[in-house]
Amino acid sequence: MDHQKVAQDVLEALGGKDNISAAAHCATRLRLVLHDEEKVDQKALEEMEAVKGTFSTGGQFQIIFGAGIVNRVYQQFTKLTGQEEMSTSDVKQESAKKMNPLQRFVKMLSDIFVPIIPAIVAGGLLMGLNNILTAEDLFLDGQSLIDAYPNMSGLAALINTFANAAFVFLPILIGFSATKRFGGNPYLGATLGMLMVHPDLLNGYDYAEALLAGEVPAWNIFGFEIESVGYQGTVLPVLVSSFILANVESFIRKRVPSFLDNLVTPLFTIFITGVLTFILVSPLTRTAGDGLTAGLVWLYDTAGFIGSGLFGLLYAPIVITGMHHSFIAVETQLLANIAQTGGSFIFPIAAMSNMAQGGATLAVLLITKNEKMKGVASAAGVSALLGITEPAMFGVNLKLRYPFLAAIIGSGIGSIFIGLFHVQSIALGAAGIPGIISIRPDSMISYVICMAISFAAAFLLTILLAKRQAKKEQS
Repeated sequence: MDHQKVAQDVLEALGGKDNISAAAHCATRLRLVLHDEEKVDQKALEEMEAVKGTFSTGGQFQIIFGAGIVNRVYQQFTKLTGQEEMSTSDVKQESAKKMNPLQRFVKMLSDIFVPIIPAIVAGGLLMGLNNILTAEDLFLDGQSLIDAYPNMSGLAALINTFANAAFVFLPILIGFSATKRFGGNPYLGATLGMLMVHPDLLNGYDYAEALLAGEVPAWNIFGFEIESVGYQGTVLPVLVSSFILANVESFIRKRVPSFLDNLVTPLFTIFITGVLTFILVSPLTRTAGDGLTAGLVWLYDTAGFIGSGLFGLLYAPIVITGMHHSFIAVETQLLANIAQTGGSFIFPIAAMSNMAQGGATLAVLLITKNEKMKGVASAAGVSALLGITEPAMFGVNLKLRYPFLAAIIGSGIGSIFIGLFHVQSIALGAAGIPGIISIRPDSMISYVICMAISFAAAFLLTILLAKRQAKKEQS
């Protein structure tokens, strides 16, 4: 493949170098910020053999080339445009300028939560392993593995401790990440998170019981009482407090002489933010965060399969807008309070959407006579089943339209059964076939059945819609 020729053709199809504001690449895609996307010759891009698909989201125009190709095309592309090589974060900052307020808010949540996902995934999967060891009737009738093999009980206890760590100290992770995102010192953000889960405070999980008993501890300062309650397993309080901390730090630093900065700024930043957190921010946001989570759980429990089906139907369109990143905050709180919530229903529904996208794409592989489309669909379909849907969604299904319609219907059908079987996850992970380990042990079989339903529905609907499309074109 002549990568210089590919880069030249792509640049011409994009409207020339004057239309390029910023460019970077990830593992498979060229990620661009364009001055005017109306100048893009979409037909020319689609006809290029090297191009596996294109899509526009969050202010970025992205071209899928595939691993091993995109980096070489990018090298030639930067030479042609005369731009310096940029990182994906640089391009994100540039694309953010083109976003509306809602898109910027969703991007902010994504920037905060994506870096801490590995810690949550690790904790959640360890929790799943602990549940496999301790769940009755999973392998043995009326017994768990540790009942049958008592020598394993210590291993289960050890794994449980490891699993809980990320959730018990969740405010520290969020405090670090959020304060960094808001432009403050991330270590002060982590300190704020530590303050919110300090062992001297009443454990946040015991707050409701203490409130009912009228035994909530408090600091009494000149007759003014401040509840000394921890915020284990919460998300919204530490997000708001981190925002305040970053701004308080900036305000103080601008007004303090440089020789006193290292002494005065951290001192007053932590003290002022801490006081505001316990007096005002946390009591209000704890209620709001708990209310949002409880509302979603109530909707899922009350609306049942209707609610889950509707969510599944809308999940892929939500992904196109990028707003699915906002679910991370809610899902994190669902998992952090798993004893009360039982787990998350968001992950299983996301998996149904991914399976449906994969099913529709593999159906296209079966019926299309276009060799280029076959090449894209084969890899993209398998990728979607493993939890990565961008190549399938943008490279195949949205391009042909009818597979995307089949996929969202298949996702809705699979999600109906998610609601009927009450399937919930106990961890984040790859939302697809590998996600089995993230599912509650008593729901694993149901999860597999739901995946098969979602895949089959999308696959068959794609074939039916393809035949209908062919008849329309012939008439």
